Amino acid sequence: MISLGYMIFNRKNLDNNALLSFYKTLLWPRMIEEKMLILLRQGRIGKWFSGIGQEAIAVGATLAMQSDEYILPMHRNLGVFTTRNIPLSKLMAQWQGKATGFTKGRDRSFHFGSQQHKIIGMISHLGPQMALADGIALADVLSNRKKATLVFTGEGATSEGDFHEAINIAAVWKLPVIFLIENNGYALSTPTDEQFKCKSLADKATGYGIEGLTIDGNNILDVFYTVRELAASIRENPRPILLECKTFRMRGHEEASGTKYVPQELFEEWGAKDPLLQFEQYLINEQVLQPEWIELLRKDFSNLIEREVEAAFNAEDIQVDTDTELADMYAPHAYQPSPLPGNFNEKRFLDAISDAMRLSLRKYPNLVIMGQDIAQYGGAFKATEGFAEEFGTGRIRNTPLCESGVIGAAMGLSLNGYKAIVEMQFADFVSVGFNQIINNLAKTHYRWGQNVDVVLRMPTGAGTSAGPFHSQSNEAWFTKTPGLKVVYPAFPDDAKGLLMAAINDPNPVIYFEHKYLYRSNSGLVPDGDYTVEIGKARTVRTGTRASIITYGWGVHWALEYLEQNPNLSIEIIDLRSLQPWDKQAVEASVKKTGRALILHEDTLTSGFGGEIAAHLAEHCFQYLDTPVIRCAGLDTAIPMNKQLEDNFLAKARLKESVERLLAY
Repeated sequence: MISLGYMIFNRKNLDNNALLSFYKTLLWPRMIEEKMLILLRQGRIGKWFSGIGQEAIAVGATLAMQSDEYILPMHRNLGVFTTRNIPLSKLMAQWQGKATGFTKGRDRSFHFGSQQHKIIGMISHLGPQMALADGIALADVLSNRKKATLVFTGEGATSEGDFHEAINIAAVWKLPVIFLIENNGYALSTPTDEQFKCKSLADKATGYGIEGLTIDGNNILDVFYTVRELAASIRENPRPILLECKTFRMRGHEEASGTKYVPQELFEEWGAKDPLLQFEQYLINEQVLQPEWIELLRKDFSNLIEREVEAAFNAEDIQVDTDTELADMYAPHAYQPSPLPGNFNEKRFLDAISDAMRLSLRKYPNLVIMGQDIAQYGGAFKATEGFAEEFGTGRIRNTPLCESGVIGAAMGLSLNGYKAIVEMQFADFVSVGFNQIINNLAKTHYRWGQNVDVVLRMPTGAGTSAGPFHSQSNEAWFTKTPGLKVVYPAFPDDAKGLLMAAINDPNPVIYFEHKYLYRSNSGLVPDGDYTVEIGKARTVRTGTRASIITYGWGVHWALEYLEQNPNLSIEIIDLRSLQPWDKQAVEASVKKTGRALILHEDTLTSGFGGEIAAHLAEHCFQYLDTPVIRCAGLDTAIPMNKQLEDNFLAKARLKESVERLLAY
């Protein structure tokens, strides 16, 4: 053990070769960063988030983890990537937007993952990766793998709800996750005293009932030994730990933002604590490193950096191919039709959904269902009643009330080899998990080729006088988001078939199930494994005078209206899927009848019907005898009062809309 005034280094059982290896591993990302700053000044790169002065955290923590354990870093953690031996040429191609980069030019800096290196990168929203770590760790626990997961965050992101949700889930579920906070003093320009009032961020651990500790993040040996010991402990005794690493950001948030807001005395204080120079001097004092070796080593690294950088700059530019761009939004999936149904049984809509999940749980031992009150209670609508008894509470998991964290954990399960279903207690509540869906689940395959095998069950719709927060039809929030598949069945057989197809599909699927239909709608449902292809519509009734294009409860409104008006020869197309939707079937019907009425429960303005109407105007104009007419909900929130709710629903205007269409 030796003190350099600012740091005390304790080598413990590390021999000279190990210490030299640590030094080289610490020097390598520093020199890359120095080169990046030169390239930035030369205008050869456009942006850089510097981690100079913080390298000991990324390098020391990564060295402490086993090579097959997941690490989820952030944008100042170059040392994670270099310590996991990702070639600089590959990293440089990523930063330059080259085809050989991890994201093929589709995303920036460290916004990518690599299953080969067990690294899952961040997105710009900073906090969501913490919940992913929960899911990754949960997969290890369920598989009886004694592994730890390490996830980085900054002191600024500790103010976000994602921080709270992820740590709370990990605490309740006793997940082996190290939540590492890099406290570098500033979130962009906001100092820590404007972020939190606790003395130490590690103090937050007490509120979650977990351990928390603070260490010197600039001391590579302290970081290494602390993380190594914590990881070894939680592998054997799974639980989360909050680790705060004190450090300082010696550059701007990114180079363009500068550092004028930082007092000069802080630079002087922390400059003396430079993790590389302090460790370097320690090794010289210990006679492990000879001063003349430093220049030789820097020269070798510099030459290698020059070669790797220029190789990346000289790599071919992206060749734009629209078909490839569109195809890569989704993981490849060849639909396999189920065998011809044998036996059929009369089932309610809700029971068909339960049947699909039960059969899928038996088919996929790696399938986990999560949601509020879904275990012993069976869920708010009893869709999972009896599941906990058959499959155990490890796979049928009650969750805390934190939709964002649970959706992120579902994605983490998928990253580590599992399938996940998340039940939103009501579709309305998905708004507090919106970011995970729109920016994580939907975009991950396009960004770095990783499928996200998650189904979100969404009890939706009006008809039960539940008011503005339990009755929304919010499918249009998701149909405009590439990377998501959206289904919305109207009958029990489709409810089962589409849900089983969604579970089979390796892409994120938003599965809408109408609450009003749960117990009011019954029909014959095939026994056993049964799927309905996502993206294929169903002709519910044939006709020649007009086409009603609809889905969900709207299908039943249309059928009821035509039962009351049997003289009308009107075709009903049940879309069943909204993303992708069956353009071919809709076009064929409209070309045959010459008239189109689009019917849905959602509001008229920006409802999904507007997309169908626009498509028909563009592609079927010459076949139309009338303008396309939309019949939808009022442009208001959904009221609770039964009379007001009935007036809101499109059904109240269906008769007038059909008459107007036929009379044109």
